[in-house]
Parts: sequence; C-alpha cells; structure tokens
Amino acid sequence: MWSMFTMKCPRCRRGRMFTNNNPYKKFGLRHVFDMPENCFVCHQRYEMETGFWYGTGYVSYALAVAISVATFIAWWVLIGISVDDNRIFAWLGFNAAILVLAQPWLMRFSRVLYLYFFVRYDPDYQVHEPQKFDA
Repeated sequence: MWSMFTMKCPRCRRGRMFTNNNPYKKFGLRHVFDMPENCFVCHQRYEMETGFWYGTGYVSYALAVAISVATFIAWWVLIGISVDDNRIFAWLGFNAAILVLAQPWLMRFSRVLYLYFFVRYDPDYQVHEPQKFDA
C-alpha cells in the first residue's frame, strides 16, 4: 500500500513512476503525466500497449465517487443534511472544491492503481525479466 501511495513502480517498488514527485509544482498541470518510459530500477515498461491509459478514466471516476460518498457521510454526521436550508448546496460546493483541488493527484493515483492491476510485485526483479504485454 505504501508504494502505491508514494507512486513507486509496481514490480520493484523502488523506482519512481513520475518524473516529478509533486503534481502541483514545477511546470504546472501541463506536466502532471510526465513519466519515464520504463522504470529506472527494474526496467518494467509502464505503458503496456497503445491506449493503455484510457482505462484510468474508470479508476479516476470510481475514486471521485468514493471521495464524494465519504464527504457526504462526513458532512451528514458533522453538519447534517436538510431540505429546509441550503446545507446540501454547501456540501455540493465543498465537494466540488475538494474534487477540483485533488484532481491532479487523483489522475496520477488512478494511473498507479491501474498499473498495479496488471503488474505484480517481484521480489527477485534482478533475476527475472520485466512483464511484457503484447497487443
């Protein structure tokens, strides 16, 4: 789990998946997806095939729904939801702000999570060849 949240290679759990660690700094949002082609440590290829990253849209959507459900439950428990006042609209604004601010990190994390579905950890990555997927 820790290597997933720190966005390390799924095969060796040592190499960085993105060229810069922080999606909010350096050159802005234009470079949020800058990744090396292979892991610098174990040489695992990150993009398995052409169009591989299109599936991350589903993962990102599921993460956004999970965050929305969590903020709704927290808002309901802490503040309450009522149709008599505008508390539901306050939650909608709060949730939208959270999702917009978290979007660069969510997009990166969805790539990491998606790649972890297909590439397994190999404690003997020095001996074995990287996993290959052909279209």
